[in-house]
Amino acid sequence: MDRLSDAIFTRGPQAVDYQERVDYSRLREYRRLRTEAAMEAAGLDALLVFKDENVRYLTGLRPQLIAGKSGSLNGALFVPGRAPVLLCSSGDADRAQATMPWVGEVVPIPILEERGLVDHVVSTVLRDLLARTGLLSARVGLDLATQALHESLRAALGDLRLVDGDPAMQWARRIKGPDELLLIEEATAIAEAVTQTAIDAVGVGVRECEVAGEAMRTLYRLGGEYSHVTSPFVASGENMAPPQRLATDKLIRSGDLVFIDIGAMANGYYGDMGRTVVCQEPSRRQQEIFTAVHAGLSAGMAAMRPGATNKEVAEAIRTAAAEHGLGDRFLNLFIGHGVGMGSNEPPYIGEIFPGAEEVALEPGMVFALEPLIWVPDVRGGGGVRIEDMVTVTERGARVISRLPYDPRLLLS
Repeated sequence: MDRLSDAIFTRGPQAVDYQERVDYSRLREYRRLRTEAAMEAAGLDALLVFKDENVRYLTGLRPQLIAGKSGSLNGALFVPGRAPVLLCSSGDADRAQATMPWVGEVVPIPILEERGLVDHVVSTVLRDLLARTGLLSARVGLDLATQALHESLRAALGDLRLVDGDPAMQWARRIKGPDELLLIEEATAIAEAVTQTAIDAVGVGVRECEVAGEAMRTLYRLGGEYSHVTSPFVASGENMAPPQRLATDKLIRSGDLVFIDIGAMANGYYGDMGRTVVCQEPSRRQQEIFTAVHAGLSAGMAAMRPGATNKEVAEAIRTAAAEHGLGDRFLNLFIGHGVGMGSNEPPYIGEIFPGAEEVALEPGMVFALEPLIWVPDVRGGGGVRIEDMVTVTERGARVISRLPYDPRLLLS
């Protein structure tokens, strides 16, 4: 697999006999070993997870997702040295049992929302699982739970030592193995096609929601599972100053900047990228803003080398933008984030709130770098974001996404 990690490109998602591609058994083993190492470091006997990305990382479950029910549909119990137990929404349980032989046990569960159902799952299903594995008084990492689930766990399983298990999962998922990098490459290729479809749909008299609709058709046509954001982001003109992070019924007009951020997820991994284009011709001020964002993005990429910190990358981006007089016009948000099985996951780059972790970059980390600068009172909008997928290698940053920038907006 080392050969592939040195020259990663999209080969196609299907298994074939003439070319080495993703080996899913090897991928699951890599994820198991990463998780066990994280648990050992954290002193955990078991993990009980409910976050969608953590359940998928440990079990490979591609679930039906119901809007607003994330964290209450599926779960997993993971114990080192054992096959994972999948706590599966009863609608998916039969399918999982029939098609996922690497899972040790599939246990149907209801939606963990109604208190009586939560109490039943804890006092019967979980108690039985933990008793059979000798874990009734174990140190168990829990990643996500409602207040009802917390109360039920403590009432029915009072000897259980519950601690925060999500940091261990974040650590396990932070460094991507070669198979994961291949899957991220494939997801990014779909995201490029989705973005290009959206760009091609931009025109005078086209609504933002129409652009998003055409892009989503491409996403599903190419086998993508979800967009990077549940609400596809297509914002035009003054809707980008300040940014309105939705696709609305606004008509795109001549001279509007149009930002597209939809991305794609395939085989559990995300490709997240965004482009700002102009409908017809830009103004000089729009070009100046775009050029400042481009300079910041380029400086950030140049700073992404092993040993550099996420803080140093953010400083490089902000310094480059300041040289164009726009260092104080960033969106009030981070300017980069990890990507993998989580659409947004730690480490974050440029997080503005206190408490953000300073992390040294390591080979195998994957980020979406996405500086956004907006300036008010610009005709046709003065908001620009450019977003690219970047992985850290021993030699520095490798840009995964390939779609070009709008040449009409970049000052020479």
